Amino acid sequence: MDVPSAAATYPHIVKQPGKPARLKRQPRTRVAMIVSDYQQRGWSAEEIVRQYPYLMLPEVHAALAYYHHHEAEVDKELAEEWAAAEKGKRKETTPPVVARLKALKAKRAA
Repeated sequence: MDVPSAAATYPHIVKQPGKPARLKRQPRTRVAMIVSDYQQRGWSAEEIVRQYPYLMLPEVHAALAYYHHHEAEVDKELAEEWAAAEKGKRKETTPPVVARLKALKAKRAA
């Protein structure tokens, strides 16, 4: 089945090739962010608007409709974000100030 372009079917959504789908009026808000709240928090469209008052209900509904027609694309984006977050949690980094304090403590103990 051939899916129409985002502009024709989803008036509140902007989708540029190679980039995540976003809200037209709020370009920093990605469709995946709305879908994440819908799936992981179990929020309805109305609850999402209550939690993020800068969003309009038609925008949230458009984002969810876009998701249901492009599940693989949005699911891939969410999976990549999850993997990056998990990788970041596993990667142990010590802030420079902590490293200096530990070195001073070790030097004084020696």
